[in-house]
Amino acid sequence: MTRKNILPGLLIAAISAITGIAHAGETPLPDIGSSAGTVASPEEQRQYGFYMLHELRNQNVVLEDELLNDYVNTLGFRLVAYSTKPDQPFTFFLVRDSQINAFAVPGGFVGVNTGLILMTRSEDELAAVLAHEVSHITQNHLIRAVEAEQKMTPLMVLAMIGALAAAAHQNPYSTSNADMGAIATVQGLAAQMQINFTRADEIEADRIGINTLAKANFDPEAMADVFENMQRTIRPTFDENDVPALLQDHPVTTERISEARARAANIKKAYKPSVVVGDVEDKKTKDDADTRRSDAKNAIDVPLLGLLPKIDPNSGAVQASLVDTPESRGRQRMRSAAYFLLMRERIRVLSNYHAAESIRYYTDDLRNTQGFDTPANRYGLALALIQGGRAKEAIEPLEKLARADPESLVFQLALGDAELYAGQRDAALQRYARLEKNYPDNRTLALAHSRALLYVADKTAAHNARELLRPQLSHNDEDPLLYTEFGRASDMMGDKVRAAESYAIASYLNGRAEDALNQLNDLTKRTDLDYYQRKRIESLIEQMTPLVLDLRRHKIKPSDQGKFESGFSACFSAACAGPS
Repeated sequence: MTRKNILPGLLIAAISAITGIAHAGETPLPDIGSSAGTVASPEEQRQYGFYMLHELRNQNVVLEDELLNDYVNTLGFRLVAYSTKPDQPFTFFLVRDSQINAFAVPGGFVGVNTGLILMTRSEDELAAVLAHEVSHITQNHLIRAVEAEQKMTPLMVLAMIGALAAAAHQNPYSTSNADMGAIATVQGLAAQMQINFTRADEIEADRIGINTLAKANFDPEAMADVFENMQRTIRPTFDENDVPALLQDHPVTTERISEARARAANIKKAYKPSVVVGDVEDKKTKDDADTRRSDAKNAIDVPLLGLLPKIDPNSGAVQASLVDTPESRGRQRMRSAAYFLLMRERIRVLSNYHAAESIRYYTDDLRNTQGFDTPANRYGLALALIQGGRAKEAIEPLEKLARADPESLVFQLALGDAELYAGQRDAALQRYARLEKNYPDNRTLALAHSRALLYVADKTAAHNARELLRPQLSHNDEDPLLYTEFGRASDMMGDKVRAAESYAIASYLNGRAEDALNQLNDLTKRTDLDYYQRKRIESLIEQMTPLVLDLRRHKIKPSDQGKFESGFSACFSAACAGPS
């Protein structure tokens, strides 16, 4: 955790905007939309986004799963690499929410609801959503919104957008004027804000997002596809003329869908005759448009070829093999399509707290629904069985999947989990050790392996687990899962000081700054600290103290931390305003 120039005022203002805890004028708000950029730098905006993410974790709405986190960030950075600002830092994360929504936050943060991913039929559609949100950030649309409304404080503008999203979440299927009207009057903020300029931003985000899709080897028509899919899924009978004036500037309209299709068609023409975007040109026959769009139905028979090619989540650098030739593009699309289906089923299982429901869903459809028997759905059933305490039953179907695709790390990791929780720890450890040779320095594997090592109290195993995790901390310093596991390993080894440090950092990253600071202050009272331990702890205290002091000054108790609304963001949701 390497935080510089902490901006507690941003977080306090955000909390206060919703809860009303602070009084006007108590905390000077930095002008994050300043054209001169003299008050809030891009780094300060980035810090604001981190605080937002910490608070969402505190509310337990972030789906923390290392495999899914790696997937959504790999996909996101594949798009960022072809955006107008490929060097800008980004963080992509999953929100445990069934509503169909995604949002962008200043500082390069993009949240995607699990409900949206479950709605999408292909990776191209999911990429379209991310490309749209990435474009909002790279084109500074959120910052422009702040500049355009001088009479409102910057975070109140963001709070307004968030309040709209929150209100829309109450009943996304409603078409009543009363429900929609409630959105327009949230906290009285609607009357203060003019958003006529957002239509131009929407057009620009659509245009740039479609171009980014094509450059990143996705179907540019997916933007229009996902718009139509959202219309059908959320409000099948919704009359767009009923939308209040406040939301008229950024709906998902027939015109907008047509514009997106026209742009995609123009881009595809530009790529001809040598390459059809996203596919290899067949010299004898050409796939029709439906086949070119890799929806789930067309992807189920694609052989699963293991992990996606590695894309550095820090730089966004894409391996040359992704873009060298039309053939490599085609192979990449096949791998991506199959991998997306696996991750979608993983999300379906992990976002459902009731494992029995997931088991029934898969077993019933595997028995009764034609075409449902796919690798992705069999993988989903195996995960549900593990979640439901029936890990032993998951081993056989996972072994079949692994034999069919021996290079798939996804199946191997699931097999290791099944073996571990079925009481076969030695088999799981042997599996993870073999995988380490082929996937060195893989965060997901390191975490899975360390959990198996820590499954029983053994100092030697704990030492090995800590050595597996240590290198991950150097380039994943915002990952609470890593710090929690590192703390467990240290604790089991008897290194109580390093364990307490790790637990404190995990608390901070999970939005519990007051608790984290108290843990560290208690740690300084130990008389057996050496020089380096004390310096490390004091440095952490120095980083956390400004934020905690502001929380105390505004009488925000530890139990209240993490309770501000989760939507200080632009919202991609037909339930509130259409993709933005």
